Amino acid sequence: MITIKSPRELDTMARAGRIVADTLALVRARAVPGISTADLDRAAEAFIRAHPGATPSFKGLYDFPASLCTSINHEVVHGIPSRKRVLKDGDIVSVDVGVCIAGLHADSAVTVPVGEIAPATRTLLEVTQRALAAGIAAAKAGNQVGDIGHAVQTVAEGAGYAVVRELVGHGIGTQFHEEPQIPNFGKPHTGPRLMPGMTIAIEPMINVGSPQVKTLSDRWTVVTVDGSLSAHFEHTVAIMQDGARVLTMAEVPAGV
Repeated sequence: MITIKSPRELDTMARAGRIVADTLALVRARAVPGISTADLDRAAEAFIRAHPGATPSFKGLYDFPASLCTSINHEVVHGIPSRKRVLKDGDIVSVDVGVCIAGLHADSAVTVPVGEIAPATRTLLEVTQRALAAGIAAAKAGNQVGDIGHAVQTVAEGAGYAVVRELVGHGIGTQFHEEPQIPNFGKPHTGPRLMPGMTIAIEPMINVGSPQVKTLSDRWTVVTVDGSLSAHFEHTVAIMQDGARVLTMAEVPAGV
């Protein structure tokens, strides 16, 4: 069932979203060669819990053991933080995090360059960010879910990359995963209609090579089947009458 949020609920999700954004900024600053993904996870969880009433959405969700998903290079999503996973110069790491406040969730992800990355890798990150921006631009009242997927797909495939089909975005609110599903591909004017008050997580997962993925034996980490690099960016947005309100943005100081 698709749920419509009240203005108060949207404001609460935006509070959670600002903590999400600040957590990702913290992790981005610490994602340097030599640090382990477990170190990043500990720092993120401590930061989230330092905010009164805030808890990590991921920890314990479907028995996931951490507060972050950290997915390196050919890992697409759901990588489990570990002391054994140490970042190296030239890596990219997708960092996905959710925060819950007053029973409402917000969710966002960025793919972070570690040290100096190759120009081709930087292009992958830039295109995936553009694909996310295109999806958000299509997320307005009166459009349909297929419009979002088509916008993402057009940017990614237009740049020569592949869109992961098996993994999609989702509705979000009192449950971390709600209806509707938000694919990163599709036909315009198809799927559920977008209505004011809907909240969704749009999250392009874009591969350099094949779109096909598989899940490793840990039952969590999803990787590209051909070992090619993958990038992942995500925002939680609210559908408004005049467009999308991004709920997972850092608060901009007055006058900026």
